[in-house]
Amino acid sequence: MATMLVSLGCGENESVVEVDLSRREKLVAPQRQKTITYAYLPQYSRTVSFQRHRALLEYLRETTGLPLHQVFPDTFDEHIKMVQRGEIDISYSNPFVYIQLAEVGSTAFARIIEPTGTPDFSGQIICRSDNPTIRTIEDCRGKRLIAVDPGSAGGFLFPLGLFYDHGIRLGDFAEVEFAQGKQEKVVLAVHAGAYDIGTIRKGTLNVVAGMIDLTDIRVLAETRPYPGWLYSARAGFDPAATAAIAQAMFALNPDNPEHLRILDAAGMRGVIPAEDADYDPVRELTEKVGIY
Repeated sequence: MATMLVSLGCGENESVVEVDLSRREKLVAPQRQKTITYAYLPQYSRTVSFQRHRALLEYLRETTGLPLHQVFPDTFDEHIKMVQRGEIDISYSNPFVYIQLAEVGSTAFARIIEPTGTPDFSGQIICRSDNPTIRTIEDCRGKRLIAVDPGSAGGFLFPLGLFYDHGIRLGDFAEVEFAQGKQEKVVLAVHAGAYDIGTIRKGTLNVVAGMIDLTDIRVLAETRPYPGWLYSARAGFDPAATAAIAQAMFALNPDNPEHLRILDAAGMRGVIPAEDADYDPVRELTEKVGIY
């Protein structure tokens, strides 16, 4: 057994401490808990996405004790692929993207109450207020269209269904362009005159109110309401963690001032339970317009 005598101090009467060098204590680094990834479908810029859901993520972490971390896919398509690869655990998405995620095993567990007070939302067709050639939906034929993304519900699918109801198909537009999944880019492009008409989700004009004079934009038409934005968990994600997150979301009460601050920032009035069948009307719409 190896020992060492250690003298503490320099005085003649100082005690000597015997140290046993053969004794070892194994130090184990603490294991880092696996992060749970949470992503907001990128309908707005990363800055807007972060600002809208920062308080909600803080609330969920504190309430559940789970290590949720927000990640930022750049496009709708990337969001879907990240879920498929297991890189996004909890998705906050529009219903059109959800029915695609459901095909690869994702499960709906919650849906939001929109600022309007209902769990449904609509799309809008917009143009410049001073455009004299566009007064009705039929006037959109032959015009330049910009939409949010091929995977956008309110910003493409819902308005496309409305165009179909009026006998207008994608091939009837002079040009069709997409704004890389960003709602605000559609409004700004129409405002600048780069495109004649745009399709957005209802509520987007409130987001860009500080960027442009909204009197320059006219809502030409609004679609019927469809089931709203929702939360889903990827295939294979821990059901207990999903249940804890859902319970915390359902507990958000707009009558609580702190909860109201969280909900307002995220553009919600509350969160309620959801199931896959709630989104059958969206599946029916995709069949009608022949996409997906």
